[in-house]
Amino acid sequence: MKIDIKEMGFGYTATPVLKGINLAIGGNQLVSILGPNGVGKSTLIHCINKILSPKEGVVLLNDVDVSEITIKDLAKEIGYVPYSTTTSFPLSVVDTVLMGRHPHSKWKTTDEDLQKVYETLDLLGIEHLAMRSFNQLSAGQHQKVMLARGLVQEPKVLLLDEPTANLDIKHQMEVARIMRDLAHEKGITVIMISHDINIAATYSDNVILMYEGSIFAVGTPHEVITKENIKKVYGVESEVVDFRGKPHLVLIDEKLKNLELPKDSYVSMRAQETAAR
Repeated sequence: MKIDIKEMGFGYTATPVLKGINLAIGGNQLVSILGPNGVGKSTLIHCINKILSPKEGVVLLNDVDVSEITIKDLAKEIGYVPYSTTTSFPLSVVDTVLMGRHPHSKWKTTDEDLQKVYETLDLLGIEHLAMRSFNQLSAGQHQKVMLARGLVQEPKVLLLDEPTANLDIKHQMEVARIMRDLAHEKGITVIMISHDINIAATYSDNVILMYEGSIFAVGTPHEVITKENIKKVYGVESEVVDFRGKPHLVLIDEKLKNLELPKDSYVSMRAQETAAR
C-alpha cells in the first residue's frame, strides 16, 4: 500500500493548519510523526483517512484519490486508533474489538470474525481479557484493546494518534515494540503521532518532523533527530547522543544550572512502628 500526498493544504478557517504537504509513505515500516502542539499532526492523519477533506492538493492511496473511495472500502485498507483519554465502551473486550470488523461484516457476526478477534487478542497478549468489561481495564490494557480493534480491520495502513500517551514507561515501550513488530512481520505501514521523541527514535524506521503546518524534515531517526532540528522546531537546547545505534535526546535547561536545593528541603520515609501494641 502506498500513500502519496501532493501539495496538500487544510484550514478550519481562513488560517491554514496545513500547507504544501508533500509526502510519500509505503512499505512495512513504523513511521512516527513528531512536532510541537498545534502543528497539524492529527489534522494530517485525518486527511489521510478521510475524516477531513483537504482544501487543496490531493491524498492518493495506491494512486486513487481517497475522496473517490467509500468510507467502508477505505476502512478495509486503513485502520485508525484515535487519541482518547476518556474512551468508554460498556461492552466486553471481545465485543469492543468486534466493532473493528464492521468493514468486513454483513448482517451478523461470523465465526471468521470471532476467529480474527481472538487471533488478534492472542497476538497482543491480552486473550485473557476477552470477557472482561472494557471499562474495568487499566490505561495500558485499554490501549492494547483499541489497537486490537484497529488491527482486526486487517488494514494495510494503521494510523495511531498518540498511542503511548498516558501510559507508564513499561507500557510505552511495549506498545511501541508491538507496533514495530506488527509493521515488519505483518507487512503493514504503521504511522503514529508521538510526543515522546526518544520512544520514536528507538522504535521508528523513519520519522516525519512537522513545524508550523509544514513538513520540516523526513528521514531516519538519525537524520531527523538532531540538536539543530530540535532547537529550530521546539525552541529548546539539547544534546543528541548515540545509544545502541539510536539517537537519544538529552534536554538542556540553562536556567536550572545554578539552582541549589533549599537548605530546609528534605524527603524521608517515616519508619513504621512495629512494636506490638
